[in-house]
Amino acid sequence: MLKKIRLELARDHDFPEGSRAHGYEFAAPLDERGHIDAGEWHKQREHCRVRRFRPGEADDIGHLVRRPGGSWAFHYDIASDEEDDESGYRFADHAFLPGEYVSVKEEGQLRTFRVVRVQNI
Repeated sequence: MLKKIRLELARDHDFPEGSRAHGYEFAAPLDERGHIDAGEWHKQREHCRVRRFRPGEADDIGHLVRRPGGSWAFHYDIASDEEDDESGYRFADHAFLPGEYVSVKEEGQLRTFRVVRVQNI
């Protein structure tokens, strides 16, 4: 049930063609419709890791976390709590299937990413 999901930046004002070099890879349990399964996440949350990648920067490593109220976020540097979380916009409502689009709030700005790959772990 645990899947590895790759998101790449979709077209926006900074990247009119999108960017394969900007994105996320993360592990999450998905149900048969491609939605994050909160109950299964609770059982496997230590395995639900995220890697944020950007050109010219070291990758950030963290976890997929569930916030009070049921929203999802990427949380980095778990030991020191220095870095802000990046919120997944309505992740609970979106299907993580190749070709679908999801949004992540980065540094106060909502950016759209395309789901390019979902594979079994």
